[in-house]
Amino acid sequence: MSEIRIMKRGKVYQYRFEIASQGGVRRYINKSGFETRKEAQEAGAIAYNEYFRTGRKQKIKDMSYADYLDYWMTNYCYFNVKYATISSYLNIIKTHLKPELGMYKLSQIDAYTIQNYINKIYKEKHYSKHYLQGILKLIKGSLKYACYTVNFINDNPAERVHIPKYDIVAGDPAHIFTQEEFEIILERFKDVPYIYYSFLTAYYTGLRVSECYALTWDNIDFEKKTLTVNKNIIKKNQNKLPKKYIITKGHSVEEWYYGTCKNPQSNRTIAIGDTLVKALKEYKKEQEENRKFYGDTYLKHYQKEVINPFTERKEIKIVNAPAELELNLPESKLIFVKPNGQYRGTETPRHAFKVINYELRIPCRFHDFRDTHATRLIEQGADIKAVSKRLGHSSIMTTYNIYVRVTDKMETDTVDKFEEYTNTLDIPPVQEIEYQD
Repeated sequence: MSEIRIMKRGKVYQYRFEIASQGGVRRYINKSGFETRKEAQEAGAIAYNEYFRTGRKQKIKDMSYADYLDYWMTNYCYFNVKYATISSYLNIIKTHLKPELGMYKLSQIDAYTIQNYINKIYKEKHYSKHYLQGILKLIKGSLKYACYTVNFINDNPAERVHIPKYDIVAGDPAHIFTQEEFEIILERFKDVPYIYYSFLTAYYTGLRVSECYALTWDNIDFEKKTLTVNKNIIKKNQNKLPKKYIITKGHSVEEWYYGTCKNPQSNRTIAIGDTLVKALKEYKKEQEENRKFYGDTYLKHYQKEVINPFTERKEIKIVNAPAELELNLPESKLIFVKPNGQYRGTETPRHAFKVINYELRIPCRFHDFRDTHATRLIEQGADIKAVSKRLGHSSIMTTYNIYVRVTDKMETDTVDKFEEYTNTLDIPPVQEIEYQD
């Protein structure tokens, strides 16, 4: 391709340079109307550089890190990251990164700047190791995209940054329920069916919270005694409403969507035992009676196809309406709803956890049901591969490293097995030695 040519056309000047040909035909970019040769040369240089990326590089060089984070979220995260993670990223960007690093140009961000920032919040904010790792992970991910995908920068400086050492190792937040503790929890909520049966289901299956509250009755096969996980539930922020409208006549104010499972292995069908099968049959019968009792006011739920404004792809939103209104949409028979049909998704057990933690004095998160399920299975000698598949993990190591804890029983069984092995050894008795004064 040729360099820029400056030509005089009558009383004005014109620049011209060759660009990529099409169909064997040579093509050019040109513009005239400049009063002097210098003006034409300057304008031509800008146009030439923009076409061959140099000008684009200059614009990127002047881009702030704050603006780049917006670009990264819009062009990468909204297409490739789960909604819950996007919400977390947006919070970190707004609260931490833009106020502290946003004023720097993208080209100015270096390892020294990032490391100083991480050290600063380590000293001043006293965040947990996990949270600080999350902030640094976001910085690394954003700059990795800038470096290796869109080539805005030549190097990812965050790769050389580390979080400071934490002398005090944070305790394991998981609580493995004893049988007695779980029975106490069930007894406390025996009169609140949608809580009682969701906890029972989580305890007997090890489902994630978003998987549990996404269950619909067609996911349960009572004949084959199986439960199928094929979706999860996602809460998306609705426009803020005045406080007095937070709960109105039993209607939910959250917006709930069906989402894909965490990973391909999370799409699974698992066996369930007679205890859970019998319990869910009883609950289904009770729910059907509630539908009759509330009649036209019972809230039914439907699947509405909408377009995601960021990805412009279709997704399923859950909408509700009183039974007297028949919507021309597929009905979604959600399992864990209030007696009148109201659905609160993963918000359902929020108050229950306060009761368990402060009234019953039992440490409890929803994930503890999953932790307990996995740990008890391993404790009873279940095959680790089968447990991993049941939990929907992408790797067996996840099952080992995160969800399976060493319990007192495991410790005792380990010692007993070694004792059983060593009993075969012929160990001579200890000889008593008499000492003389």
